[in-house]
Amino acid sequence: FSSRRRHTRYGTVTGVQTCALPICRSADPVSGLVRVDMTHVGRGVFARRRLAGNIVVGEIRGQVLDTHPEDPQYCMELRSGRLLEPASPLRFVNHSCDPNCELFYWDDDDPAQEDRLWLQTIRPIQAGEELLIDYCWPADAAIPCQCGATNCRGWVVDPAERHLLPETPPLPPPGDAGLRSSS
Repeated sequence: FSSRRRHTRYGTVTGVQTCALPICRSADPVSGLVRVDMTHVGRGVFARRRLAGNIVVGEIRGQVLDTHPEDPQYCMELRSGRLLEPASPLRFVNHSCDPNCELFYWDDDDPAQEDRLWLQTIRPIQAGEELLIDYCWPADAAIPCQCGATNCRGWVVDPAERHLLPETPPLPPPGDAGLRSSS
């Protein structure tokens, strides 16, 4: 993957509910809420239980980098301009053109918060359902999309840049299972 293929669109949020379940107050609340399993595009993140809409699932933890790693497949650009190489389980959140989650920063002027990224639900998620975000990649880094959503754009791309790409993505080479949103 190109170093340009990284998540770059995140909102800022104030007044988001935090999860009230006892597991959310433990040292690693995310692992009690989600599990990693296989999908048609590689690994994905699934809800262990029903998750309400507009709750914080957890912080995207991992290594904060000043330079691009050799394999930037999972890297996410942070507000500071640095990169986050996320750790499991949230490193495996896949793309969908019809997401049920989104990434955000706390709306806070505290400089210690600028390199902290969070995942929240944007609608209720049922137990066993995959957690999905819209990667919103720039057009020059877009790949054919395999999300299967009824409103699929055909490309993993920022909706505002969809017009910059061909109507139909190219077919994968013979014998290739296709490009993956994650693996």
